[in-house]
Amino acid sequence: MTNRKETTNRQHPKISRRHLLGAAAAAVAVSAAAKPAHAQTAGRFRLKYAPHLGMFQNHAGKDPLDQIQFMADHGFTAMEDNGMMKRPRELQEKIAAKMSRLGMTMGVFVAGFSFGEKNFVTSDKSVRQMLVNGMKEAVEVAKRVNAKWCTVVPGAYDNGLEWDYQTANAIENLKYCAEVCEPSGLVMVLEPLNPWRNHPGLFLSKIPQAYQICRAVASPSCKILDDLYHQQVTEGNLIPNIDMAWGQIAYFQVGDNPGRKEPTTGEINYRNIFKHIHNKGYTGVVGMEHGKSKKGKEGEQALIDAYRTCDDF
Repeated sequence: MTNRKETTNRQHPKISRRHLLGAAAAAVAVSAAAKPAHAQTAGRFRLKYAPHLGMFQNHAGKDPLDQIQFMADHGFTAMEDNGMMKRPRELQEKIAAKMSRLGMTMGVFVAGFSFGEKNFVTSDKSVRQMLVNGMKEAVEVAKRVNAKWCTVVPGAYDNGLEWDYQTANAIENLKYCAEVCEPSGLVMVLEPLNPWRNHPGLFLSKIPQAYQICRAVASPSCKILDDLYHQQVTEGNLIPNIDMAWGQIAYFQVGDNPGRKEPTTGEINYRNIFKHIHNKGYTGVVGMEHGKSKKGKEGEQALIDAYRTCDDF
């Protein structure tokens, strides 16, 4: 008769520590091999920094959905796409679904108005109707891609009209556009652009000017996009202007100066700025509206490292 204890020992032979360690190592190797070569799970950033499509193409390839996955794998929780309105509807829907599965926030897209036209500064009713129709299209895109914000640049100024009349016209036109946005919750974020290096001839160039206009429009659907690269070129005084305009700022974009590359490549102390807006309770998106200081995969990794450095506050 076989002893029960002996039977148990034969059915469950003693496993050596060396065997367990070897099996664990093999399991890790199999798991790593199953992931894409670029996959790297990283801790999430403290703020919602939003890369653009194409920013990590050397690592992730050309497929927009793979690029979004790469962003999420490296700790980014938002993405923005200036050209979203021009993308095929099917792709818009796929991008929205992918971001929803990853728990990512959609940042801004650009409403389809020409920067160079004198559209917002005129009292022409036919131009106003064109602006209203354009905002209706933007609202539909925003619904499709789960976007809360769209960038609006109020066009060129008119050398033949007193500045205050242009301001009054811009306010009136924006009120009509805001009425289109309000039912859906879409927020137009007005972006002042610098006239010295990138965008000469535009009506809106400074944060105090944008603040004045948003206060006058008086709508939750008309706020400020504070692009700190542009404001460093135009006026500097970044943190004081953030504080003074805080009630009207709904979105930030960044880029260092000079060069408009990733943070840490220029003169702006982005670690202090990120800490400042975080301490003020900002939970919105910080758009990465800039290029890279280096080419290829090296440049993409340098960009990620720069945000890790500035997010360490």
